[in-house]
Amino acid sequence: MIERIVSELGPWNWMVLGFVLLVMEIVAPGVFMLWIGIAALIIGAISLFIGYATIWPWQAELNGAIWTWQVQVIAFLVLSVISAFVGKRLTAARAGEIDQPLLNRRGAQMVGRTATLSEPIQNGRGRIRLGDTLWRVSGPDLPAGTQVRVTGAADTDLELTVEAI
Repeated sequence: MIERIVSELGPWNWMVLGFVLLVMEIVAPGVFMLWIGIAALIIGAISLFIGYATIWPWQAELNGAIWTWQVQVIAFLVLSVISAFVGKRLTAARAGEIDQPLLNRRGAQMVGRTATLSEPIQNGRGRIRLGDTLWRVSGPDLPAGTQVRVTGAADTDLELTVEAI
């Protein structure tokens, strides 16, 4: 059944698959289907070239014997992996160019700010109000109303570390 489908559509199978994968990337972006779609388009172009670019009469028979659908699938799989790695390297190189590195790290944005303790720090835990948010803080035991400076934030951004000013 697969041989019949491949022989009827020929290299256009890969072109259609490539365009379907590119459309899937547009509909549900994730920058993954893009590279597999590009690999399918490349295999389609190679199949088109091999199938129709014959110089000598015996070349078409030789190309058909070598470039079988099984070889095409293996080449597609290998090219998909290669293009995914190349794509990852291309996108990773751009990942370091962030203009706002603290954008989704609210706790880290608070480092250096000063505030007044809303609740005393007892046993190393208390609360401060920064803006409209009441933050959990850790630090030395201090009474409510003490001015403190934020010196750090936990990785989860749920708790700030403070010191008295």
